[in-house]
Amino acid sequence: MIRQVRTHVSQNEPLLFELSSPGKVGYQLPELDVPPVDAAGTLGAQNIRAEIEGFPEVSEVEAIRHFTRLSTWNHAIDLGMYPLGSCTMKYNPRINELVARTEGLAWAHPYQPESLAQGALEIMARLEAALLEITGMDAITLQPAAGAHGELTGILVARALLASRGDPRKKVLIPDSAHGTNPATAAIAGYAVENIKSNGQGMIDVAELARLVDGDVAALMITNPNTLGVFEANIRAIAEILHAKGALLYMDGANMNALVGVVRPGDNGVDVMHLNLHKTFSTPHGGGGPGSGPVAVKAELAPFLPIPRLKRDGGKWALDYERGQSIGRVRAFYGNFGVLVRALAYIMAHGGAGLRNATLDAVLNATYIRKGIEAHYDIATEAPSMHECVFSDARQAKRGVHTGDIGKRLIDYGFHPYTVSFPLIVHGSMMIEPTETESKRDLDLFIDALVSIAREVEEEPETVLKAPHSARISRVDEVRAARKPVLRWRPAT
Repeated sequence: MIRQVRTHVSQNEPLLFELSSPGKVGYQLPELDVPPVDAAGTLGAQNIRAEIEGFPEVSEVEAIRHFTRLSTWNHAIDLGMYPLGSCTMKYNPRINELVARTEGLAWAHPYQPESLAQGALEIMARLEAALLEITGMDAITLQPAAGAHGELTGILVARALLASRGDPRKKVLIPDSAHGTNPATAAIAGYAVENIKSNGQGMIDVAELARLVDGDVAALMITNPNTLGVFEANIRAIAEILHAKGALLYMDGANMNALVGVVRPGDNGVDVMHLNLHKTFSTPHGGGGPGSGPVAVKAELAPFLPIPRLKRDGGKWALDYERGQSIGRVRAFYGNFGVLVRALAYIMAHGGAGLRNATLDAVLNATYIRKGIEAHYDIATEAPSMHECVFSDARQAKRGVHTGDIGKRLIDYGFHPYTVSFPLIVHGSMMIEPTETESKRDLDLFIDALVSIAREVEEEPETVLKAPHSARISRVDEVRAARKPVLRWRPAT
């Protein structure tokens, strides 16, 4: 007997505009049991919205199935690993979401009087205390809404302190291993930017720094660990050089996932820093937000932090707006409150020992991946890796395969690509950050995928050059997409 096999063909999902059929609606109502009313005549024509030209007309089930099918195309942290270096895309414990959805918190109105917002203010106060303990700093603001926003706030606070000394200064030093937003932040704050090249170990050259620091330098903006995944071992010497010349040390804390519970930046001479709560403390991340970038400072900079500041007044929490040296408000209301709730839930659920363990696991996982693939890819630096490791495609480039090709081939193995072509100081860079989230099983699968791809490059490079093969969308023309983007849908004529 011949058995007939049916093949299911999964087609690309059309646009809602293409699914549209004139006259379709997403609901059905019974006939009116009251006289109809002319809305324009009753409400006024000026209050009636005109129909949206070209708006898709689909049934409810078509709309539901369309968006459900699209959701199955997305890679998500609930489905698999995000090895995105410097982005710290890790699993968000569901307890965070449960706490953030507590009715009194989720529905708290930003214009509530302080007397009715004591619970929310208490949460903010406890989070401030926890972050100060973690960073070793003296004062903090939770107001900035993202990492880059925190950077700008921190540099503006530093500028305010220097101006109060009558010595505002002119330039900011930034290592080539810093995050890309750092130069933009310094420029927006009104400073000239001067670059410092890394040494052979991927760290700041201390002798070169000492030569560059003069009376015009306001601060050094350092990312630690830096974008090579390397801890700046000379951080205390760096701070001493800056302080001796009246300059400040700013630390980009986006990579605190490698330090929490192990190293406190404030103990190493850092004067001002920002944190990324949506990275290190596991709140929803990606897709444009929401984020949170608190700024922590040493006592000398505290008077300049944004208003309002939390204070105790008659045994209750209050917001203090009377701070004459403050740089002013940097955001409406007081930060992204839902992110603050989630971050505190994460910190309290782990406790001090748990946070330290998460850090150690993140470093262990990155080192495990490094050891697993370093025989097949060129490591960027011999210095020990912290939470992330950076390789280059130098070996594969000899066969015409580059980091972008390898990243696309990873999709066929069920993994989201690593960070491609960053940091820029490593040609053809492959930046990998597994975080503490991933199990040994998942790490082994990821390592096996990269090793298999390295062998494919040697034996049949065309397989990699034409990847992805199993994705719904094959390789796109990225140059054309960048130069001639289609930003508005138009029906075919």
